[in-house]
Amino acid sequence: KSYKRQAEEAEEQSNTNLSKFRKLQHELEEAEERADIAESQVNKLRVKSREVHTKIISEE
Repeated sequence: KSYKRQAEEAEEQSNTNLSKFRKLQHELEEAEERADIAESQVNKLRVKSREVHTKIISEE
């Protein structure tokens, strides 16, 4: 009986760890997506900043 109990406890621990892993994996994917969006926004702002800077210089 002790082997059966140990096996059940090991399975429960395994399920708990798998659940934690999946949750963290999902959170990582979401964080990577947010980082990609932020990087894209930064690049757009850089382009816009260059356009404004170029326009100001050409007006002088």
